[in-house]
Amino acid sequence: MSGLAFTRADFPPGFLFGVATSAYQIEGHAQGGAGRTHWDDFAATPGNVVRAEDGARACDHLNRWAEDLDLIRDAGLDIYRFSASWARVLPEGRGAVNQEGLDFYDRLVDGMLARGLKPALTLYHWELPSALNDLGGWRNRDIAGWFADFTETLCRRIGDRLWSTAPINEPWCVGWLSHFLGGHAPGLRDIRATARAMHHVGLAHGRAIEVMRGLGMGNLGTVCNFEYALPRSQSDEDRAAARRYDGIYNRWFLGAMFKGAYPEDVLDGLGPHMPEGWQADMGTICQKLDWLGLNYYTCKRIAHAPGPWPSLSEHIGDLPQTQMGWEICPEGLHHFLHFVQGHTGDLPLYVTENGMANPDSPDAPDQARIDYLNQHLAAGKRAIAEGVPLKGYIVWSLLDNYEWAFGYEKRFGLVHVDFESLQRRPKASYYALRDALAQS
Repeated sequence: MSGLAFTRADFPPGFLFGVATSAYQIEGHAQGGAGRTHWDDFAATPGNVVRAEDGARACDHLNRWAEDLDLIRDAGLDIYRFSASWARVLPEGRGAVNQEGLDFYDRLVDGMLARGLKPALTLYHWELPSALNDLGGWRNRDIAGWFADFTETLCRRIGDRLWSTAPINEPWCVGWLSHFLGGHAPGLRDIRATARAMHHVGLAHGRAIEVMRGLGMGNLGTVCNFEYALPRSQSDEDRAAARRYDGIYNRWFLGAMFKGAYPEDVLDGLGPHMPEGWQADMGTICQKLDWLGLNYYTCKRIAHAPGPWPSLSEHIGDLPQTQMGWEICPEGLHHFLHFVQGHTGDLPLYVTENGMANPDSPDAPDQARIDYLNQHLAAGKRAIAEGVPLKGYIVWSLLDNYEWAFGYEKRFGLVHVDFESLQRRPKASYYALRDALAQS
């Protein structure tokens, strides 16, 4: 078995390596005074999640956080990208504060600093308080204000010690996947709801940035996910369909946050369903940012399909696949590093998520994940050599965890978790990364 084909010295001075998790996927949401979330409701609805599994226990990070931070430190990593649960801080989404939740995040950040780790907070990674979903959730314009208030509550407590902060993880998942495709909570398939959610996510992002700037916080960015849209054939119809997919997935939020404008080809479909007066919000959405994070995993083959807008279908090609059924396409990461630079100029870029699900264990070879990391790091190194301001690379994920609608069977972790005993056991990829980072 071979290891990683790089050392720290292969990257520019100051280049940072990290690992990422999210609150609902690891903490154990049934503990510590957290409120109910729309993911609890989504998982309790038959057919939505494998075996109807939820994040009630997850990896019990709430009680095992010190052990988990030790794993990050011992791997020689620089950054821990984590998220906070809105419902753990504000069980009803607004109003009464759960001090136990604030205390937990306070201890967690101090624990990172004590281990020499840079705390990189994402304020929202999908677990909306159920009480706010009852009021329309992301369809309701008021959510921008609710989110701003949550941001202030949490960041007044821990914002002085954070290395970086981003408001919302993967806006496409919050807006499109959850309201048009129905694959994530709240599980809607409604174009009107989608248009509103796609806009209000950006508005909430902008309001949160305003709040954090007002608190004197710095190093504020955004984390967007990108998927390489390839036409299934070279027909004009398939090429146009791939362009529409690219607009929805890759250009909608990037255009709003950095250009103050939505792509016209997506407004062709969403425009009639947008909230009244949305144009006046673009100045709030287009806040000055200090960095941009790219979450990248795969490509998709797109074909024209009959029927209403967006008139497309998604397909899998011939490349090797991960346990998720996602094609392994490092060329897409290289593409997006240049693509994003075209919007952001010299703004620092970070790969904030990249990794693969694989049905592995500590006792089995983990070569597939090592190969995946090698291929994508090589794509990043190539982009750096071509002038892209890539400043860091963060692996998804530290731990095997709750993989949303796929339950606990898709394993993305560098560290294996036995979901019965909750024992953590590093995999070969963890040791390969540790060894590569130890060489300077």
